Amino acid sequence: MKQAVGVGAALVDLLTTVSEDWVLRQKKEKGGMHSIDWGEMGLLLGNAEDFSTVPGGSASNTMIGLSRLGGKSRFVCKVGNDDLGDVYSLNLYKNGVEGYIRKNSTPTGRVLSAITPDAQRTMFTYLGASAELVTTEINDTPFHGASALYLEGYLAYNPSILLHCVNTAKNNGLEVVFDCGSFGVVQDCRFIIDKLLNEKSVDVLIANEDEARALTSVEEDLAAMEMSKLAKVAVVKVGKKGSIICSDDRIYRIETPEVKAIDTTGAGDLWASGFLYGYLNDWSLEKCGELASATASEVVQVMGPNISDIAYEKLIELRNSISVR
Repeated sequence: MKQAVGVGAALVDLLTTVSEDWVLRQKKEKGGMHSIDWGEMGLLLGNAEDFSTVPGGSASNTMIGLSRLGGKSRFVCKVGNDDLGDVYSLNLYKNGVEGYIRKNSTPTGRVLSAITPDAQRTMFTYLGASAELVTTEINDTPFHGASALYLEGYLAYNPSILLHCVNTAKNNGLEVVFDCGSFGVVQDCRFIIDKLLNEKSVDVLIANEDEARALTSVEEDLAAMEMSKLAKVAVVKVGKKGSIICSDDRIYRIETPEVKAIDTTGAGDLWASGFLYGYLNDWSLEKCGELASATASEVVQVMGPNISDIAYEKLIELRNSISVR
């Protein structure tokens, strides 16, 4: 089994349900990711109702999902030397992810994920210790023996780390998978994203419909075609309508199972888990997309980014069925 190594922010998700009016009062765009400082996080938590605490972070969720599906994964990150950092590290270990974890005195990063009745989540992110990972703390070791590097879009806020990881991956013969993460990331970090894409450093480019529109200024099918000019494989996720995968001028439309969604937190991350499992096993793109959609459909039925053991058993049965077709 080929292995993936992920690099990203080590964040703890603080999940809370809110009204549409609550989001409006924050004067932030609904559905996006908004960076905040330690003081702003304290004020938001003071204005939120009860919330649950779940280890998260986009690339971490993907690496955990890949491991739980039967794949092999590693994760490079930085946490605070605090209780949340210990919880985060233990969660990676319990889920079979090989962690390359640095620590310092800054608090562990966290995300307030405000979920409205339509299951949409608006994220308020304090990066904390995760933003203080430096290039000298990432050597070749995590990349040895791996086949793909998975990068979350939020890493574009730290360009030196992003470029260092891409260069290290390429020097070690890995493919690079880049998930845009949020339309806010595309807007804020366009220069560094364009640099990666124009230099053909990205092999698989993943975006949802908002991110794809921000990248290309066109919609869905056309966006996938435009993105495929920049990467070997381009993906546009279109929510409950499924996904569009484009490669070599061919478009594949992948449907998604019809389920009742209660929270979209982690949906894109777990979609990437399913896709990566198939991609690392040299499946066709249609098969990769099918497992990806099924995995994402499980996580939207629960609060937070964690799928139950029973749900993973069902996904593994589907994985086995897909692999022998």
